[in-house]
Amino acid sequence: MTQEKVSPLRARMIEDMRIKGLGESSQKAHIRAVRYFVEFLGRSPDTATEEDLRAYQLHMVNTNVTPSTYNVRLVGLRFFFETTCKRPELKDCLHFRTEAPVTLASFPSFAAI
Repeated sequence: MTQEKVSPLRARMIEDMRIKGLGESSQKAHIRAVRYFVEFLGRSPDTATEEDLRAYQLHMVNTNVTPSTYNVRLVGLRFFFETTCKRPELKDCLHFRTEAPVTLASFPSFAAI
């Protein structure tokens, strides 16, 4: 059985999440969020710029990522930049999305029936 080699940056993020008391599912979601960003970026995430984050958010919108998935990924990236990289200024570049309001069908009142 081979073990996956963990980069020092990823190991640091895992340690930071453990220190903060994040649950296992939150840790997995945060790591997955950073992994998707790295796949988009093509380089180490700690080198990201404000423009890189903007481009990634636009990429998620253009590829029809649902608002809930989009927001989960941003939470992971916010943790990564603010806590692991000590770059809190980048969290201001991450803008959450809201879902479109659901319009309920109108039904006639009992009095109208």
